Amino acid sequence: MMIPGGFSAGDEPEGSGKFITASLRNSGIADAISDLLDNRDGLVLGICNGFQALIKLGLVPFGKICDMTPESPTLTFNNIGRHQNVYARTKIMTNKSPWLSLCTPGEIYEIPLSHGEGANGQIATCYVDLDGNYASDTQFNPNGSICAIEGITSPDGRVLGKMGHTERYESDLTKNIPGNKYQKIFESGVAYFL
Repeated sequence: MMIPGGFSAGDEPEGSGKFITASLRNSGIADAISDLLDNRDGLVLGICNGFQALIKLGLVPFGKICDMTPESPTLTFNNIGRHQNVYARTKIMTNKSPWLSLCTPGEIYEIPLSHGEGANGQIATCYVDLDGNYASDTQFNPNGSICAIEGITSPDGRVLGKMGHTERYESDLTKNIPGNKYQKIFESGVAYFL
């Protein structure tokens, strides 16, 4: 199952995520998602607004749909308080997730970001500077993410949520932006079932 990015409900952290989450909490849909993960060994991916929904559902970081508590993680407005549409350098931290199985920890990718938001071996990808070091500067960490986190997985790695729009890759689309942009998350997801 893939929950894409997109500007629903004004792209507000308490708008888009709640809108998508409300639909997915429908008992029939929630049961189908649980069946996909618990009985069918399925995969779930959420990008940008889809990542918001995974957080609000509990699928990331807990790996199951659960109620939110005051201690639950959340996404909030980025540090500059406005929408950004930039490329950011991200580093693969683990390939524990089937979605990242064809990537190598330490690889760096230039990934497009377009949004206004922004432990336990579950940190999948981080924002890094030109030297590959974790970045807190908004030049490299566009949303001011704590610990430079760009993507998180469920405990078993089968659910991946990330802010960067890896799905926007197309060969020769951004020749003027240096760096590797071809992050093989979709091929990795397919390879999981082969």
